[in-house]
Amino acid sequence: MSVRISDMMGAVRLKRPLVHHITNYVTVNDCANICICAGGSPVMTDEAKDIPEMVALASAVVLNIGTLNERTISSMILAGKCANEKNIPVILDPVGVGATTYRTETAWKILNKVKVSVIKGNSGEIAVLAGAGGEVKGVDSVSGSEGTGAVLALSKKTGAIVASTGKIDYVSDGKKVYVLRNGDDYLGTVSGTGCMVSSVIGCYVGACGVTAEAVACGISAFNIAAEIAAEKAFGPGSFKTKLFDSIYGLDEKEAATRLNYEEE
Repeated sequence: MSVRISDMMGAVRLKRPLVHHITNYVTVNDCANICICAGGSPVMTDEAKDIPEMVALASAVVLNIGTLNERTISSMILAGKCANEKNIPVILDPVGVGATTYRTETAWKILNKVKVSVIKGNSGEIAVLAGAGGEVKGVDSVSGSEGTGAVLALSKKTGAIVASTGKIDYVSDGKKVYVLRNGDDYLGTVSGTGCMVSSVIGCYVGACGVTAEAVACGISAFNIAAEIAAEKAFGPGSFKTKLFDSIYGLDEKEAATRLNYEEE
């Protein structure tokens, strides 16, 4: 079956899903803006008194552990439980897992208390959670498990759809794996592009349902926009601006033409 990226892009833009984020303070504005440009509607609240009502309005919830503190961890678990009660998908971005014990323990604390629909991390983070080795320095992957093994293993272990991002991206539901080959090296020159991908995934699963195909389409739409932005960029600063422009103006037919993937 071919990946229906144009159909899913159209659904996101038509439905304009509300994506509730509890994310890190380094990239929160970028995540909000990429969500809007991809076709969604962002909300960024981590106040416990606000969470139950806000989650009830959302189409997806994104939890990002990039800048941890005890208050926001509690808020993430509360938001995840509220989403579970309403059958709203939860996306976990385990930023920096493997770099410190605290981060690794926090990721598993969330996974043990919340039914997470999608886990999205770089290759090092996913390898650490899958028990396949992996090395993370700060929030960057130093080494990870290339290929399908880690995403398959972690998906089977947790029941979540798992996405591993890097030079090549892998998405698995524990049965099949999408191997995604779009993207550009400029993505590594701007802080927060991984966080932004999680926001776009939130848009796609919020509008199209929790499937490996929807996750693959969200990642691919972002990466195709990056390719287009890189063609016009003069450096990291102009690339970032053009990335927002490119995903906002991405033509559905061009996305389908540029899509580069395999299914295993």
